[in-house]
Amino acid sequence: MLKGMASGLVLTLAMAGTVSADTVLRFAEGSPNRGSRAEAVEHFMEEVKQLSDGTLTFDIHWGGALLDYKTMTDGVSRGTADMGTMLAAYTPQKLKALTIGDIPVGSSDPWVGTRAMYELMTTNKTLQELLARQGLVYVTGYSSTGVQFECGGGHSIRTVDDIKGKRVRAIATYAKVLDELGASLVNITAGDFYQSLDTGLVDCSASYLYTIRTLKTYEVIDNVTLVNWGQINGFATLMNLYAWEDLSKEEQAIIREAGSNAIDYSARLQIEEMELVVDGLKTGSIGRKVTVYEMAEEERAKLEKVAERYARDWIDSITRDGVNGQKIWDEYQALLMKYERELEAKGYPWERM
Repeated sequence: MLKGMASGLVLTLAMAGTVSADTVLRFAEGSPNRGSRAEAVEHFMEEVKQLSDGTLTFDIHWGGALLDYKTMTDGVSRGTADMGTMLAAYTPQKLKALTIGDIPVGSSDPWVGTRAMYELMTTNKTLQELLARQGLVYVTGYSSTGVQFECGGGHSIRTVDDIKGKRVRAIATYAKVLDELGASLVNITAGDFYQSLDTGLVDCSASYLYTIRTLKTYEVIDNVTLVNWGQINGFATLMNLYAWEDLSKEEQAIIREAGSNAIDYSARLQIEEMELVVDGLKTGSIGRKVTVYEMAEEERAKLEKVAERYARDWIDSITRDGVNGQKIWDEYQALLMKYERELEAKGYPWERM
């Protein structure tokens, strides 16, 4: 009997060792579980699970149920969640390294932008150290895609002059540019935008095609002006530094691989989504027909001109933290150009098969 009990104890301990080898990472997501970006997040988690043979899995909390975008940075750095998706615009001082992606640049292509940001954030030691000071590690990134104007209540923004006096919701550097051009900024989260448009609290939003279907704003807007103005790339999934360091080198490599693959997967979904949304708005197949305008190139150029000085502001700000801001900015610009050229020469990765 004692021999049998001993054998059972050995088996129990062996099984306990197997269970303890599995790691469940608590993932906080500020957006709802719908739309192309949510699909990209799910794909990332599934790939990590497959690459790790099921030893790395996730417990995800959608729609700000655990942490919203305002509390995400502190929540993940303190360990409330092991991993979370953050917008640098909500905590720009703590995520100063990530705010480089929020400076309006010439490219609005989501694959170019996110691929450049991914390489920058995973190879630049200075930016990695700035994140580490906040207890964070970069995992993967997303793009807002190009900024567009969606308006309700009979309002529209088709020229730069139309911006003046409008009650506009915007974030990051784009909000600063619009403020400079005379907009009356309204500070609300993306999740509150639908209700704010419906009640007339805001006239327009500097937002994105892929969120129109996710947030169902097509139900309450009158028109969309296609601007394709820059993109927000200070938008990323980051991990708690101590949770990251608890992983083995092999597990870290798995998350890195899945994070890189997620860039292409997410960009492909977003590009397809953008095309579907524009067609859906014009035809009504999205759920409701909405007027679609296109901003003239000379008007878009005016927006870009006003935004130029904010790159210098970022460089000066981060240089005050004791790093070479100009060098980092130049590296980022070189990476954007690298992927623009690759796109021109080879097309998107999913088109090369």
